[in-house]
Amino acid sequence: MSDDVQRPDDVNGTDEAHGIDTPGDPASDAATAPARAPRSIRQSLAAIVLAFETIVVFLAALVIWGLAQGDAALGVESALPSWAALAAGGVIILGLIATIGLLRYRWAYTLGWVLQVLIVVSGFINPAMFVVGALFGGMWWYCMVAGSRIDRERAAFAAPGKDQQ
Repeated sequence: MSDDVQRPDDVNGTDEAHGIDTPGDPASDAATAPARAPRSIRQSLAAIVLAFETIVVFLAALVIWGLAQGDAALGVESALPSWAALAAGGVIILGLIATIGLLRYRWAYTLGWVLQVLIVVSGFINPAMFVVGALFGGMWWYCMVAGSRIDRERAAFAAPGKDQQ
């Protein structure tokens, strides 16, 4: 028999004559792969806030950069070089994106708080960022509180034989 012709006993991904699974069998691959823990509500809400905040910080960095360009065109000396707004915005954006990926660790939530403070502090460059930072800081706080509460309730509901509070 030719090697490129599939034998009838190999159709299901097992070699029945030898009793072993072939590596391409999806059922055996799924059975050996470790089950991933479900994502917590707190983690999901934090990722959503950080993702939207990434977009807003990108747009804000462009606005601050454009305002600096306009000042230079008018001959007004700006407090910052025009590239500084893009560089600072880029660093904060990279921090936000990295934090989204690191939310499986507890310390990433502290990093999220640090980023919220940095965004509020950017209000000293453009006062509108005080409002943006306060709004996202409030959403971050609410997601941390509500997400933690929902996760606790889900854990209490899932734990068999445990009294609910």
